[in-house]
Amino acid sequence: MSDLIDAPSEGQNAPEFSVSEISGAVKRMIEGEFSHVRIRAEVGRVSRPRSGHVYLDLKDDRAVLAGVMWKGVVAKLRTQPEEGMEVVATGKLTTFPGQSKYQMVIENIAPAGVGALMAMLEKRKQMLAGEGIFDQDRKQPIPYLPEVIGVVTSPSGAVIRDILHRLRDRFPRKVLIWPVAVQGEKCAPEVTAAIEGFNAMSVGGAIPRPDLIIVARGGGSLEDLWGFNEESVVRAAAASDIPLISAVGHETDTTLIDFASDLRAPTPTAAAEHAVPVRADLLGWLGNIETRRLRSLQSGLDNRRQRLRDLSRALPNPAELVGIQGQRLDVLAGRLPRALQSVAQNKRTRLSQTSAGLRPQILNQQIVLKKQSIDAVSRRFAQGAKTQVSQIRSRLDGLDRLRETLGYTATLKRGYAVVRDDAGALVSNAKTAGAAAGLDIQFADGHVQLGAANNHKPKPKKNPPPKPSGGQGSLF
Repeated sequence: MSDLIDAPSEGQNAPEFSVSEISGAVKRMIEGEFSHVRIRAEVGRVSRPRSGHVYLDLKDDRAVLAGVMWKGVVAKLRTQPEEGMEVVATGKLTTFPGQSKYQMVIENIAPAGVGALMAMLEKRKQMLAGEGIFDQDRKQPIPYLPEVIGVVTSPSGAVIRDILHRLRDRFPRKVLIWPVAVQGEKCAPEVTAAIEGFNAMSVGGAIPRPDLIIVARGGGSLEDLWGFNEESVVRAAAASDIPLISAVGHETDTTLIDFASDLRAPTPTAAAEHAVPVRADLLGWLGNIETRRLRSLQSGLDNRRQRLRDLSRALPNPAELVGIQGQRLDVLAGRLPRALQSVAQNKRTRLSQTSAGLRPQILNQQIVLKKQSIDAVSRRFAQGAKTQVSQIRSRLDGLDRLRETLGYTATLKRGYAVVRDDAGALVSNAKTAGAAAGLDIQFADGHVQLGAANNHKPKPKKNPPPKPSGGQGSLF
């Protein structure tokens, strides 16, 4: 540290440091003395920001040490630290000049023995149970004979061979294997993704959706099975819409997925036994049912056949029953013609008597009805003719008014005149009028003739009927 100390100025007894210099000196001293330490402590506050780093406190009953784990270290941890867990942390001490404090950069952290893991497991179990994830009313029934079974396990272990062998012996089914890591830091995320992936498959898709899921792993220590205690795995198993059987470890091993699954099997082989029935047993049971059915059917037929024979002996002779009824029919057939003749004669006599009194009255009624019908037709005819004549007259009046309106005589009354030459042709311009020997001018009240012989004196006379060549003729 002597390289940071300047020679004291005159009149001063201690050297001067900048803040960065003293912070750097403390950092180098602490990192040099405590470059590798192992600390046993209880985990206090845990903070996980979006950066992926983890900040936590390591404490005992008298002191607190701040700790930090970088994102890369967190991803490799087999067990994530939780508040209250007793752990052994390995790393180095350093300082954080930005806040003027020292802290431990943790390179590895693990529970302090099995007791710490069990305490954390029990705490997590109580938390999940308090949310109702382990409730029995959430359990789904296991299908009796699933068509497709999805298996979440390691593809290279003995577990999958045992499951396939047991299924083949009992009742062969279609099996979909989703390979996962069954221990280590990849176990929990891969098992979670497998359960959610099977549930995300669509019914009737290219890959058939499983009717049942088996999550299986062989035996191991608590640390080996810890991935199946992770919260993400437990929640995925509880949320599965497909019934799920957990078969993790041996019969004495228990993980949290066992409480969230719909059925817990002690071993993977037992899970396969729970998944399908024994085909030979089913065939034997069906054979026994068929034998019992045939025996029951034959017994029922024999009983009914005997009952029919017993009842037939108590019945009378059919020939006798038919003979008696035939005799009655013959007697009635002999009496029928005479009865018909008698009834017909009675009806004929009664009809004659009734018609004799009703014929004149009926004729009179018919005549009255015909007369009334003729009178009604005559009235309708007269009314129709009157209506038609009125319509024709109205139409003629309208046409006459139209003729008067469109004819030239109405125009003459408004101050106009019609000029004709001596031949009776219309004169429409001055040139033609000057060349004519005489002119006939027609007004509304008469004619005036102009020429050399009459000295231009008007001569009233009656309006002649309009000529066809000079205007519109009469409609009548």
